Amino acid sequence: MTVEIVILAMIAAFLGLRLYSVLGRRAEHEEEPIQGRFDNPADHGEATRPPAPQQQTDDVTVLHPGMRKEYPSATPMVERGLREIASADRHFDAFAFMDGARAAYRMILEAFWNGDKEELRHLCDRDVYESFASAIDAREEAGETLENRLVRIEDTAIVAAGYDSPYVRITIRFRSDIAAVTRDADGNVIAGSLDDAIEAIDVWSFARNVTSSDPDWMLDETDEG
Repeated sequence: MTVEIVILAMIAAFLGLRLYSVLGRRAEHEEEPIQGRFDNPADHGEATRPPAPQQQTDDVTVLHPGMRKEYPSATPMVERGLREIASADRHFDAFAFMDGARAAYRMILEAFWNGDKEELRHLCDRDVYESFASAIDAREEAGETLENRLVRIEDTAIVAAGYDSPYVRITIRFRSDIAAVTRDADGNVIAGSLDDAIEAIDVWSFARNVTSSDPDWMLDETDEG
C-alpha cells in the first residue's frame, strides 16, 4: 500500500509539473504589444527573438535586442540611417517595414484610383492627403474615372533612411507594372489600356513620430523616379 501511495504521488507531481509548464508558457504570451501596419507579429514572440546584440567595431551605435543586424539591399549610408531608426524605435524591423511598405503602396494607389478619401486620410499625412484629394476632386469634376490595376511590384529598395527627432523617415523606390485606363463621363476610354501594363517608378517617403502612441507610419512625400 505504501508503495502504491508513493507511485501515485509521483504521478500527481509529474502531471502537476506538466500542467504548470503549459500554463506558464501561455502566460508569458498573454500580453502583446500594440502593432502597427508595418510591424511583423512574429517579431514580438519570444521564440523568434533575434540573437543578442553585439558591439559594432565600425560604428558607435550598439544594436539592441529588438533590432536585426542585416538590412534588405542597404547601402552603407542607408544602413547607418536604419541603425539610427532602430536606436530611436526599439520595435523597428527593416524587413517587416518593407513588407508593410509594399502593402501600403498597393492600398494607397487603389484608394486614390477609387477616389476613397477616407482611406487616404488614414494612410497619408495632411500635405500628401490634400494633394491626392485635390486630384480626385478635379477628376470627379471632369466626370472621369480610373480603372487602374497594380499588376505587380517588380522591385523595392530603400534609398534613404534617418532619424531627425522626433521623426524617423524612410524613403523607398518602388518599381511596378500598372495597367491604367481613364474613362470619360460616358464610359468611353480616353487614355490607357488594361491589356498593356506600363512600368511605373515611384519614390515615396514614410515617416513616424517616435514619441507618439500611434504605431503607424504615414506617407509624407511622393515623387517619381
